[in-house]
Amino acid sequence: METSSLVSAHKSSDSFSVLLHPLVLLTISDYITRHSLRNQDGPIVGALLGQQNGREITLEHAFECRLTSTEPDQTLIDRSWFDDRLQQFKDVLKTPPLDLVGWFTIAPTSGPQAVHLPIHNQILHDYNESAMLLTFHPTMVADKSQVEGKLPLTIYESVQESANAARQEDASEGKAMDLDVTDHGLITRFRELPYTVETGEAEMISVDFVARGGGNATAVDGGAAITKSGPRNARDVKGKGKAVERATENGVSSQKEDDAAVLSSEDEELIASLTARVNAIKMLHSRIQLLRTYLTNLPTSYLTTSDVQPNMATESVEIGNESQTQINHQILRSIQALVNRLPLVVPADTVAFNEAMLAEKNDVSLIALLGTLNKSVKEVQEMGRKFRIYDTARSNKKAAGGAPENLLQQTGSTKSGKAMS
Repeated sequence: METSSLVSAHKSSDSFSVLLHPLVLLTISDYITRHSLRNQDGPIVGALLGQQNGREITLEHAFECRLTSTEPDQTLIDRSWFDDRLQQFKDVLKTPPLDLVGWFTIAPTSGPQAVHLPIHNQILHDYNESAMLLTFHPTMVADKSQVEGKLPLTIYESVQESANAARQEDASEGKAMDLDVTDHGLITRFRELPYTVETGEAEMISVDFVARGGGNATAVDGGAAITKSGPRNARDVKGKGKAVERATENGVSSQKEDDAAVLSSEDEELIASLTARVNAIKMLHSRIQLLRTYLTNLPTSYLTTSDVQPNMATESVEIGNESQTQINHQILRSIQALVNRLPLVVPADTVAFNEAMLAEKNDVSLIALLGTLNKSVKEVQEMGRKFRIYDTARSNKKAAGGAPENLLQQTGSTKSGKAMS
């Protein structure tokens, strides 16, 4: 992959630590999505807020920026608007106090381009002399062949390097020398920084909610379609009693099927939890298989003897048509440490562990049984309530129908007595 001439060949210091929060990723993703769907013009630029404690920087919040064109080919941040918005965020985010630590934009995977320098120099000069640059790579999102699990972004720090040394490096690597040299003979270049994703408890809840909502974000128009089409079909077949009833029954059954297809919040939460566990088990299985493959493909002489030839420690060994794994003692020591920790997973007292597991299983079964029993009691109470209603109605019906019959019997006996007298 070709590297931009603005990317320095020197590596960043290992002591520099960047902690990236998920809220920043959600904000950037939302901004890019809205910008693309609305077909908006202009570059995508936003500010990054966080904390800086020595060589440790956190990226916790982000917001989009308003731009202004100062020259035909130069775009800068609107200073007055940006100052007001930055102050608003500082007033709200006081615990902990956050400040401007960098900015974000989109860029190719090769690195920042010359068009990014004016905005970066503006932030360095006016706000933070050690501001970072976060570049989002849309090409990595579109490319399905990229490694899964790697975020499509890169974080850079800016450094000042000698122009002559930079020209020599670019000439040796065959890069185009489009360098912006300052009055002191220095140029602004970027060094890639390693980062880790850090999240708090509140962010974990919100991100989990967004992930579950996005996974189940399907348009359900069945109920609306039935509501709209039901009366129309009834009017079309008005006067045809059986056809009306048939259409109504079909509409009701279709509505029930569509309602059953919509998952409840409890079902969605259960599915998300089970999916996360399945993915974790698959990841663990793939890592174990990778370790087994690595150990299986070690050279035979290395596995059977303790003597290792010097060239075997640095090069892969080919036996026949099969290539042996390159020996890496650091990896082997890590595997050995992992194997040594395996006994810690197995409980020392297996009998007590099995008893505790059985007691926990019995508790879960008892709770399930109590729930089933409670449900059965409720059903019996509901049946008794319905039976009382039915029995009361039947008694009332008998009482209402029995009064005229007794009256007729009394009237008939009176008439017969008068006739006999």
